[in-house]
Amino acid sequence: MSEPETIAAVDLGTNSFHLVVARVVDGDRFEVIAREKEMVRLGSGATDMSELSPEAIERGVAALARCRRRAVAEVHGATLVAVATSAVREAANAGEFLARARDEAGVEVEVITGAEEARLIHLGVLQAVPVFDKRLVLIDIGGGSTEVLVGERRQVLAVGSLKLGAIRLTERFFRSEVLHPGAVDACARHVRNVLAPMTRLVRREGFEVAVGSSGTIEAIAALAIARAGEDVPRTLNNTTLTHDQVRAVVADLVEAGSAAAWAGMPGMDSRRADIILAGAVILDQAMTELGIDALIISDYALREGVLLDAIRRRHGAALHHLRDLRRSSVVHLADLMDPEREHGDQVARLALALFDQTAALGLHDLGDAERELLEAAALLANVGLFVSFGSHHKHSYYVVRNSDRLMGFTDHEIELIAATVRYHRKSLPKPTHPEFEALRPVDQQRVRVMAGLLRVAIGLDRSHAGLVTDVTCHLDTEDAALHIVAEHDADTDLALELHTANERRELLAVALDRPVVVEAAD
Repeated sequence: MSEPETIAAVDLGTNSFHLVVARVVDGDRFEVIAREKEMVRLGSGATDMSELSPEAIERGVAALARCRRRAVAEVHGATLVAVATSAVREAANAGEFLARARDEAGVEVEVITGAEEARLIHLGVLQAVPVFDKRLVLIDIGGGSTEVLVGERRQVLAVGSLKLGAIRLTERFFRSEVLHPGAVDACARHVRNVLAPMTRLVRREGFEVAVGSSGTIEAIAALAIARAGEDVPRTLNNTTLTHDQVRAVVADLVEAGSAAAWAGMPGMDSRRADIILAGAVILDQAMTELGIDALIISDYALREGVLLDAIRRRHGAALHHLRDLRRSSVVHLADLMDPEREHGDQVARLALALFDQTAALGLHDLGDAERELLEAAALLANVGLFVSFGSHHKHSYYVVRNSDRLMGFTDHEIELIAATVRYHRKSLPKPTHPEFEALRPVDQQRVRVMAGLLRVAIGLDRSHAGLVTDVTCHLDTEDAALHIVAEHDADTDLALELHTANERRELLAVALDRPVVVEAAD
């Protein structure tokens, strides 16, 4: 019998790295066979998470190499998926860390957006807490950020990633060895201010049950249990933590007055002692503002969500379209901001047809992943029109790159979509363009091919009338030129479409390294 497939996931958090190795069961579930956790403090020693310190990078790369060795040791041939959150997401020198992770630790790390982080946490929580059929509000307090989400079943109704992390607020409000008078009140005010927009969204959507994930919340629950004179259980999964208990823990921490005193409190994880007050204040204020009397603890979070998402990507439905979650979020953003949705649908159809035809001819080595990204870029190319017609390709880049509505995509995938959108018109990619220059060479070529195909597809619907019914491609036997043949109804005049598509063929010709000719079918 063949060995069951195994997948390992690493969550590179601001405070700690989590590794989980799992065996795929029945193609859509997983069975955990190993777990590791290492306190790395990737976000420590920086000013408001703006840069990773050299020491933090060294710790992070070394820890990631150990995670990889442990995953390989557990099972031969495990697929390793690694995601990074706010510490890397916000760091100006993130590229240095990612390059060293790839070159020295042998791990390709994907930086995920805050909204995607919340979605994956939600997906993980649903595997551990029986709340699938209920509308829930989820709180996950990390070292650099706090994710808040309202969801029902697997649908995300509202999501926010807030710059409220236990390490971040400790370095801002609780740096001194002894608790400064007024620091807790100042921290609480700050939390309420940052939380306010999300508070309105949560109140608008409503919820039936509250769930808390993350080591910070588990640490607070352990303090509350020990405070009552009870033994802290081996697992806190599905344990209920009340707001009254959280308030009492905050009061105890304030009374103790210092990190040294906190480290000796019953139930305290000494590795978290220095940041526990900031985490407790965040949770206390979040429960107050959101109207949460009690929450259920989940010991599944981001890494389990990453595992399940990876399994679904590998064993999902048909590959030649965006997954439901991903595509629905793309369509939703397009519906909000593109005034000519039918044109976008036609362009996407033609762009995918061109992709398939050129792939069949062996003109590029892009696959299903890039096909998904091209479809997203085609549907979102004109969202910048919502801002202004002038330079709307640049506005579209900004909207795509910064929107929190694109769910299911990694930060890297969003950057590739945004770059393809950026070059759907006007100038070709240049080394002087900082966004393009920041891409790796392999990604620059992906963008050239995708944007080149998109430009021709847009040209073939220049009149926005859907005149081109299909396209076929073939290579000229004499000069190896790519001929793109536009199919159309007999009484259709394609003069404008052909003229525009030929005007916009240059990038595709550069990307494929051959002449390109666009013509009408006889």
